[in-house]
Amino acid sequence: MQPPLTLWSHALAAFLFGVLALVQLRQRDGGLPRITLIVALGATALWALAAAGIDARDPITRLAEGARNLAWLGFIYVLARREPADAGGRWLTAVYIACALTFVIATGLAIAEATAAPGDKAAIGDARVAVRMLGSVTALLLIYRMQARLSAAGRGGIRAAALAMALMFVIDIVINLALWTSTGISDGLIAARGLALIAFAPLFGLAVQRNGEWTLQLSRNVAFLAISLLVAGVYVVVIGLAISLIGQLGGNHIRLAQTAFVFGTAAALLTVVSTPWLRAWAKVLVAKHLFTHRYDYRAEWLRFTETLGTPGDSAAPLGIRVVKAVADVTDSPAGLLLLARDGGLERGAGWNWPEDDADPAGGDAALHRHLAATQRIVALDAVRDGTAPAEERAAAPSWLVERDHVWAIVPLCHFDQLTGAIVLARPPLDRALDWEDFDLLGVAGRQVASYLAEERAHDALADARRFDEFNRRFAFIMHDLKNLVSQLTLLARNAERHADNPAFRADMVETLRDSAQRMNNLLARLSQHHGGRGEALREVSLRRLAERIAAARRAQHVILVTGAPEVNALADATALETLLGHLVQNAIEASAADAPVTLNLVDLAATQQVAVEVIDTGRGMSPAFMRDRLFKPFVSGKPGGFGLGAFEARQLAETMGGSVTVESREREGTRFRVTLRSAAAMEQAA
Repeated sequence: MQPPLTLWSHALAAFLFGVLALVQLRQRDGGLPRITLIVALGATALWALAAAGIDARDPITRLAEGARNLAWLGFIYVLARREPADAGGRWLTAVYIACALTFVIATGLAIAEATAAPGDKAAIGDARVAVRMLGSVTALLLIYRMQARLSAAGRGGIRAAALAMALMFVIDIVINLALWTSTGISDGLIAARGLALIAFAPLFGLAVQRNGEWTLQLSRNVAFLAISLLVAGVYVVVIGLAISLIGQLGGNHIRLAQTAFVFGTAAALLTVVSTPWLRAWAKVLVAKHLFTHRYDYRAEWLRFTETLGTPGDSAAPLGIRVVKAVADVTDSPAGLLLLARDGGLERGAGWNWPEDDADPAGGDAALHRHLAATQRIVALDAVRDGTAPAEERAAAPSWLVERDHVWAIVPLCHFDQLTGAIVLARPPLDRALDWEDFDLLGVAGRQVASYLAEERAHDALADARRFDEFNRRFAFIMHDLKNLVSQLTLLARNAERHADNPAFRADMVETLRDSAQRMNNLLARLSQHHGGRGEALREVSLRRLAERIAAARRAQHVILVTGAPEVNALADATALETLLGHLVQNAIEASAADAPVTLNLVDLAATQQVAVEVIDTGRGMSPAFMRDRLFKPFVSGKPGGFGLGAFEARQLAETMGGSVTVESREREGTRFRVTLRSAAAMEQAA
């Protein structure tokens, strides 16, 4: 009685190949390739059925196996003859005839072995095995020559079928080799051959004939799945053969050795399969040998647009989605967005990119000019080995060239205007960029550039709306102020006539008091937008100004004044006090009640500048917030905040010829530095 695994594996294989033969038989189109394919599929189904119902070692089964081999050899011959480049050559026909004769002789020897005397069976069996191996090796060579000489138009489907046929003959060689080196074949190896046949069936099912042409109509995902099943089948066959050989060695610990071998190989296989490099290599292998193009453009575009257009508040910011969408095209594990600003490229959002891995100098003006002029993708490996054009090598920034993991720079152009660039990390399977990469990345770059341009236009419109709302509110204040001016004007006119009236004087005092209160309220509403920008710059003692700010806010929070004992800046005292007031207030709100805020005075004599640092140990800010939101108007990290404090501080500093910089780490604190021109240096220059 057949072992259950052998029975069911061969029975299932017979069912699958029988279904494939019936499906091909129902097709209306004829032709030799289809007829020989149907015969080969049917012969394989009958042989598998015999192996399941009788025995793989039975003469009838071996006779069916010989018929199967002849049928597949005929299918290979017909496919080879359909190619004009392979039509000539009588010697090739002679090779096919010789291979067919080996299968016929092997079948005859199988029948002779069954009917021979017991003493002759071993010699006949060895001859049969040798002839079978010779025929299988010849069939493998013919399969390789057939698929290698095909035209590009006909390779797709035939390559898949050729791979399955080649693996069938490889398994035959392995089984006959086991017979040659031992006295028999184990049940485990026979069952493994049945499982392998089940894995081969999908490949034959995917290779179909349509409109009279032999093509392969399948997606890359299905092809990858089919190859995976095929590899799994080969793995099962190899494991079965190895277990059989271990069993034949004998010994007291056969079961232990077999178990250890199975678990060890399974763990090794899982470790290898889980590596990103192997998955990338397998995808490239499938695309290279089964498809005309590297990329499935329909699938790539659907994935690309889905990544860019992910809706919902939980979606990543557009900058990160843009980088990920482009990086996924080439399986790059990380990417960095560079935004075009003021003739240079500044760091934007990064996807899996280290925050500290950036240009130490900034700007990249040369790269900006090159990308804007050529709109070409920069392959950094070509820059490193010196094969890139001279202008490309000159434009590539050193901070990217020196990092080996950086692979390519993709320009983002919108209406011939450079909006930025995306830096891609090297994919797991290292390779050079080819024409398909350049074409697809170029289209992707133009598409994401339109998204970035749309976001910029949306932000500009949003800012315009915010300013419009601000102007509307300011108009209401001006209306109130106009009413107050009218009221005071009327009061002054009446005072000329009724100044001697005590009752009028009392009313006038009350009116003035009320007007003054209302004007104070208006000033309070306008104080955050009032900086006295029209006043001339003069010498200001930063020590006295810092101590005055600290004293004024002593009841609110502890403020320490440290640093240089006396430094003087060339500044507008009112504007500078407003500027520092914004930064001190932000520091107080970010700090704990018992954590002091420090005003540190710095004398930068080497650069003829002075600085005031506002330091806190509060919650800090993220790099993304500082880069994208800190100095943007109407964007605040505080509930109910106007988002104008840091923005106005920078504007006030720039008006006085200075600057505002910031250093911050989350949960560690923030340091704002206000740098101004030194009054002492200006006096020396005068």
